[in-house]
Amino acid sequence: MKLLEKAGLAALRRIDPEAAHGLALRALNSGLADRAGPVTSPRLRCSFGGLDLPNPIGLAAGFDKNATAVHALSRTGFGFLEVGAATPRPQPGNPRPRLFRLTEDKAAINRFGFNNDGMEAISARLAQRPEGSIVGLNLGANKDSDDRAADFAKVLRHCGTRIDFATVNVSSPNTEKLRDLQGKDALAALLDGVMQANGDLAKPLPIFLKIAPDLTDQDLADIAEVATGANLAGIIATNTTLDRNGLKSAHKDEKGGLSGQPLFEKSTRTLAKLSTLTALPLIGVGGIGTAEQAYAKIRAGAHAVQLYTALVYGGISLARDIATGLDALLARDGYTCVKDAIGTDKAPWL
Repeated sequence: MKLLEKAGLAALRRIDPEAAHGLALRALNSGLADRAGPVTSPRLRCSFGGLDLPNPIGLAAGFDKNATAVHALSRTGFGFLEVGAATPRPQPGNPRPRLFRLTEDKAAINRFGFNNDGMEAISARLAQRPEGSIVGLNLGANKDSDDRAADFAKVLRHCGTRIDFATVNVSSPNTEKLRDLQGKDALAALLDGVMQANGDLAKPLPIFLKIAPDLTDQDLADIAEVATGANLAGIIATNTTLDRNGLKSAHKDEKGGLSGQPLFEKSTRTLAKLSTLTALPLIGVGGIGTAEQAYAKIRAGAHAVQLYTALVYGGISLARDIATGLDALLARDGYTCVKDAIGTDKAPWL
């Protein structure tokens, strides 16, 4: 890690986490970030679900909720970015404080509640996105909506011409009853509406579904069946967890979704199980902070991975470090492309 970045991270950790996050985005936009663009190599290039990526390391939704730093983030080494979640109308989210660092655990707990500027403002910013970048949008629903399922389709229709893929997010624990939409019948109806909206676009997009890690084996089987039947491009596994097992931090009992290192094993286990239930491409998320952990997700069944919380502790240069480290690991094990490593070591997680 660069000395300047290390000093900046130390300073940011002295202030309120949400304020620090805002400062980090402003710092990126001021030109302090790496300007070299995505890391790539023949081993790292990959294609799945309608996406062609320079590398399989992505930025998870939530880091750039309002698409205010897409230009800067596209130069930091990531192979693809996901912004949002976006809802039809702007909403403030839940009361502050709503973001907590769990430094001893290299984790975070948030209960943001889909705070965002709304689809119109976010779509306008995405219209100015840098050429050649791969950018997706996490679709959300307004907290006070009379028809949350319809909200996802509404955001897709409004923003669809300005993105490369979209993610249906029914797995946030911070909007009351949102996770109920993961149930088999409710999910099928929701995805039907989203896919109809996608078909109305001049160029239909790859549509992904983001699921929670707190699901039973039957839940996973139902989701795999519904997702396959809906012709989705893939599934993102997973969002944050409600579990609090083994945490050390003073903030361990805060309400909200837990992300970071404690989520790694649970999310990877969910990913591996899901890979036995569907042939759909999977994106692994949860607890990735090193190239070795990204590689483990891929070998457990992921076609690509995303990170977020680890950036709080490792800085934005972590994206480049993980991508270059993954390239070295693939070379070490004799793989000529990342595709060949997918699902080669599921056993430890099943």
